[in-house]
Amino acid sequence: MPVDLPAALYDAENAWGRDDDFFLRFVGAAPLRVLDLGCGTGRLTLALAAAGHRVTGVDPGPGSLAAARAKPGGDRLTWISGTAAALPDAAYDVAVLTSHVAQEIRDDAAWADTLRHLRRALVDGGRLAFDSRDPAARRWERWNPADSRRRLTLPDGTTVDGWTELTEVRDGLVGFLHHYLLPDGTEMRSPGTLRFRTEAELRAALTGAGFTVERVLGGWAGEPAGASDDGELIVLARATR
Repeated sequence: MPVDLPAALYDAENAWGRDDDFFLRFVGAAPLRVLDLGCGTGRLTLALAAAGHRVTGVDPGPGSLAAARAKPGGDRLTWISGTAAALPDAAYDVAVLTSHVAQEIRDDAAWADTLRHLRRALVDGGRLAFDSRDPAARRWERWNPADSRRRLTLPDGTTVDGWTELTEVRDGLVGFLHHYLLPDGTEMRSPGTLRFRTEAELRAALTGAGFTVERVLGGWAGEPAGASDDGELIVLARATR
């Protein structure tokens, strides 16, 4: 098995996808100072750096950051262990939060603080993009063993069977449990809880933190909110001057 099994499982679960293509296009081709907040193991972070940007990856998980640093090119980026509170002032032209990391910030006060720190860290007119699942799409209804069963292949060729179990839906919070069955019969479990915010809630929080919302999309092909099977709220905003 890999030395860092959780990081290997995370990478297997979260391969490059249409969302990464979207955020890469959003940042653009001209070299910029880019912040990837909640960067995880660095999938998009490293791609942004390879595209010529000066990139900082921030994550509170030491294991994730260690895995990111160890990847090819990881030694050429800036990595910060922590949250948005650790960011310097007016240091970035663009900030992204991907893979629904915004939903990991469950407390509304903490979410408001995160947005204020992001506004502080961006230059005037700096751009922000993040994704959050649309609660109207009720995607959690598919988080059951029958619909979510999958087989993951780790870098060393090991296959792991995975499935997800819904544990709670309450007050905008959705709890779940990921199950991973290893070849030796060992079962790993990874619990989580996500905050589902409406478009109106997201817009209000951004306005309160000093952002202007420019667009809210519903899918990775640019569809309006509510008009895509992707079930997303993809928010594009700009730091108010």
